[in-house]
Amino acid sequence: MRFLVDAHLPPALCRLLRHHGHDATHTSELPASNDTTDRDINRISIAEQSIVISKDWDFYHSHLLHGQPFKLLLIRTGNVSTDDLLALLESSIGLIESAFLDSSLIEVSREGMTIVA
Repeated sequence: MRFLVDAHLPPALCRLLRHHGHDATHTSELPASNDTTDRDINRISIAEQSIVISKDWDFYHSHLLHGQPFKLLLIRTGNVSTDDLLALLESSIGLIESAFLDSSLIEVSREGMTIVA
């Protein structure tokens, strides 16, 4: 799977995803770096069929209303340490991978994972 990690999340998330065999890019690696607009993130996501990982609810609404980004993993943990976020995603990675085979919008919180669409 291919992932595009938004600026509000740590680049360490890309390392975790790569460790699990995925292609992962953080916005800091893009030409506009963390100033990449949501519109450009959506465009890249569609062109590359990348799953956007973000805390930004704008992506949630855009996905439901316009089908952009391609797919979305919405992180709903609130403020959480990088270590805790990575541990949460590490423990859920298999479920996330399976869910994205048939779904396009998944929310992950401290309480678990919800398939929205």
